[in-house]
Amino acid sequence: MISAAVVAAAIGFVPTAAQAADQPAQRQGSATAAVDSAKAAAARSTVFHSPAERTVRTSASGKAAAPQAAGAAGAAAGAGAAKGNAGLAVDLRASATSGRGFSLASQITTTAGAPVRVDIDWGDGRTDTEHVTGAKLLTSKHTFTEVGKHKVKVTLTDQDNNVTATNSVDVQSLGSKFTPHAPTRLLDTRSGIGGTNHPVTPYGVARVKVGGNSGIPADATAVALNVTVVSPRSGGHITAYPSGTEQPTTSNVNFVAGQTVPNMTIVPVGADGYVELLNRSYGDVDLLADVTGYFSPSASAGGYTSLEPFRIADSRTGQGTWGPVSGQSTFGLQVAGNGAVPASGVTAVALNVTVTAPRGAGHLTVFPTGQSAPDTSNVNFKAGQTIANSVIVPVGPDGRINIRNGAWDPADVIVDVVGYYSPGSKASYIPTTPTRLHDSRDWDFPVEGQDFRWLPLSDDDPAITAFVLNTTVTDTQGSGHLTVAPDPYTYAQRYSGTAPKPTPPNSSNLNWTRGETVPNLVQASTGTTGVIDFWNRGWDRTHLVVDMFGFYDKS
Repeated sequence: MISAAVVAAAIGFVPTAAQAADQPAQRQGSATAAVDSAKAAAARSTVFHSPAERTVRTSASGKAAAPQAAGAAGAAAGAGAAKGNAGLAVDLRASATSGRGFSLASQITTTAGAPVRVDIDWGDGRTDTEHVTGAKLLTSKHTFTEVGKHKVKVTLTDQDNNVTATNSVDVQSLGSKFTPHAPTRLLDTRSGIGGTNHPVTPYGVARVKVGGNSGIPADATAVALNVTVVSPRSGGHITAYPSGTEQPTTSNVNFVAGQTVPNMTIVPVGADGYVELLNRSYGDVDLLADVTGYFSPSASAGGYTSLEPFRIADSRTGQGTWGPVSGQSTFGLQVAGNGAVPASGVTAVALNVTVTAPRGAGHLTVFPTGQSAPDTSNVNFKAGQTIANSVIVPVGPDGRINIRNGAWDPADVIVDVVGYYSPGSKASYIPTTPTRLHDSRDWDFPVEGQDFRWLPLSDDDPAITAFVLNTTVTDTQGSGHLTVAPDPYTYAQRYSGTAPKPTPPNSSNLNWTRGETVPNLVQASTGTTGVIDFWNRGWDRTHLVVDMFGFYDKS
């Protein structure tokens, strides 16, 4: 799991020893509390209990005694079936410890002093055996081969008293895997899709049905949604969160009056199957929500493999497509077998798609080959604007994707790959309570031009392969773009000042002009060190906000 101490120590560091050493302790404490709170919330949601009263006692002949719930009367009734040690029972409490890992606490009670054999059947073909004498609390660890639902059975055998006692507990993994979904609109407050045809009022909430909608299963744990703000009446931001939970202080989409702006979100699904979108502004706003996939405990779904970002298309240089993409036209890109993406088995790909120098207003739609362009959007833009958005898109049967320019005028398009989903990938997704990890405004500590902020989020835990973050730049003093990438040097090297300044990759995550507030989802790879860099590629300083929504764990 995430090391809270390491995350806490990371917040706000810049790449010089003197600056790193000067970071106030209170910056660390606030991060410790935030990460601990997020981890605790995830753990509380994955504790499974089967009380001792559910224990079934059986004699050596196989005849069942009354369950322990009947108390003394039950013990008497079952005495003929399983004589002796009437108090033999086990209370089971399982807690998730990682994406596929569990800790099982077996509280054994007994009214005899005879030795008892304890067989733990994990339900996946593996069994652990222990031996105890008298009452005892046993703690056992296990990692399942796959995510999903499992039945764990514990059998106590007291041969001296000719009795066995069995209890079982159903568990579900903390991690979940990704199933791509044909891009589909689940909410449009302009037309009534999703149940309402009215704008969302100031500080009002739009509810988006996810579980059980459009073929998405009821046990979906999180959803990949592209949320678009249309014609807001004032500036503000949208916060996405699972229904039935407290409204977080994080943001997903930032906007100014009259702006149409999208942002990708990966948001947990509430127990009732809904996601809620909060309009934190003083004006009405129309909202669109397009699904491209969901996470669930299905073992047959795809795990995630994070990659160091690399570019597969840049129409300005002729990479992937030649010249600006004409209005109302589509071009295809080979994803499978391109760069670090394998040639087979890939079900979906995580991208960052950027539009630059568009000749008119419009939008881009990214979709798999083998189907018509859907009535959804991924990147919305106005004439002359450079804007990026994170995209998760299914891959067509030929390993390709399509990108359509829905504008009437040409636009240049840039596509960077940050990861992919496949059944062979082990990393499962663990959503957390939306948590603010870093806000440079708190200490008036902006990222200088052509410099970077480094955050060692998981340098002591190689099982964490990527974080799902929302990065926002605000109070921008000039134009520029942000690049997020793993750092090749460790936390210790960075903190001591012995690590040199790394070379940023040729990719981008979000773009801005002076005075703008711009967010974008980032699936940030932890690389080999667990340290993540946030590069300000502009020449002027900007403030940086980083919110965590979850992480990928391969253990």
